Amino acid sequence: MNLLAATGRLGQDAKLSYTQNQDAICNFSLSLTAGYGDKATTTWLNCNLWGKRAEILAPMLLKGTQIGITGEISMRPYKAKDGTEKSSLECRVGDVTLLGGKSENKSESKPVKFVDPSNDPMDSLESDIIPF
Repeated sequence: MNLLAATGRLGQDAKLSYTQNQDAICNFSLSLTAGYGDKATTTWLNCNLWGKRAEILAPMLLKGTQIGITGEISMRPYKAKDGTEKSSLECRVGDVTLLGGKSENKSESKPVKFVDPSNDPMDSLESDIIPF
């Protein structure tokens, strides 16, 4: 199973575009920070969100906004401008939770979760085995 769960801040406003088949795709970069103080390190994760959720969420995914995501992670190789081989850490996002912006009062902000309905694990359970 390939599943990533991460929380971070957007490095720039999300960019919404469309494929030749008119499928919506929203691209954004997420900063993942580990450690604290002068020992903190930051890793950038390139994310893509597809379909109707991409169209709905793109205007809300602004630079500095804190979000939580889950999705499939992969390394994508590419050739840099100078001709060297490099790789990029990427995530095909399944779920997004909006956690707030930089200037929001944390006590007043409430997380908003956007879940891909096709990935609902409860769909595979039979209703007669749930005890409530």
